[in-house]
Amino acid sequence: MTTSRTGAARRADILPAVLTALNDGTLETATLAEGLAVDFALLLKAAVPAIPEESIRLVYSAASTGVTRRMELVGALLLQHLGIDGIPTLTTHSSDTVRGWAAYAIGLAPKLKLKDRLELLRPLAEDSHFGVREWAWLPLRPHVTANVNHAVKLLVPWTRETSHYLRRFASEVTRPRGVWTCHITALKDNPELGRPILEPLRADPEPYVQDSVANWLNDAGKSNATWLKTLTDRWRNESPCPETHIIIKRALRNIK
Repeated sequence: MTTSRTGAARRADILPAVLTALNDGTLETATLAEGLAVDFALLLKAAVPAIPEESIRLVYSAASTGVTRRMELVGALLLQHLGIDGIPTLTTHSSDTVRGWAAYAIGLAPKLKLKDRLELLRPLAEDSHFGVREWAWLPLRPHVTANVNHAVKLLVPWTRETSHYLRRFASEVTRPRGVWTCHITALKDNPELGRPILEPLRADPEPYVQDSVANWLNDAGKSNATWLKTLTDRWRNESPCPETHIIIKRALRNIK
């Protein structure tokens, strides 16, 4: 499903025909610049023609706000219009942005158990598009923060999945600090809570997973350097392989 286009590095370089296709939902974005250039109101109207005009106006009015806020807004509007039972139909849409909206709708749905959210998010967590995989974990963060121990328990099996996208998801969604998202205070204060996720990934063969684990550890080291040094010293002795070495080296990049 993912496009093989090189894509535009700057918004000004996006061809008119490409931008039209992105807004029609018939083409995936190939770069972050293209993703930020998508007109959410036009795309929403194309993807869900029956959505009320009032919702479209709300999206138009939010055009100047940050992209994560707009993703959340559209996710909420889709949830309101389609209900949670209608959201899975969007997880296979041709537009990566629409699939990202589905992730936000799943994250915002009330009264869903975390286990059920994870199952609904699974196809998005291993989506072929880089952007969708990021949108998949971002709206789950508040639910992880609400009950870290429960979230870790549910995510441990993901660390043993054959899909390296799913293994990476388990690490990325629990990062103590993360990017474009709230921090998880419990994991900043006590990163040991996340060790059941980290241990199975300490020698993961995929660089995509290695980078996430290393960044997780780097996050933890910013508030608990002693814990980080102790863990990496043990890993160095117990798992003396190239994969673990790569993770440790990157994890310790800010430790002097």
